[in-house]
Amino acid sequence: MESIGIRIRNLRLEKGLSQPQLAKMVGVSKGVISFWENDVNEPKASYIKILATCLEVSADYLLGLED
Repeated sequence: MESIGIRIRNLRLEKGLSQPQLAKMVGVSKGVISFWENDVNEPKASYIKILATCLEVSADYLLGLED
């Protein structure tokens, strides 16, 4: 099973977004995106909702509850 960080990275790359671009869309710093993608920490629920919207997937997909 992929981690949430891997899913975020893969979706970001599929959308052709850089870390700074996604960070701006979500309202966090580039470093936060890097930490999430490298599984240093995980986004809070409020950010998962925003990420899902920005990356055009469900929150369940990001959390690994559905494929």
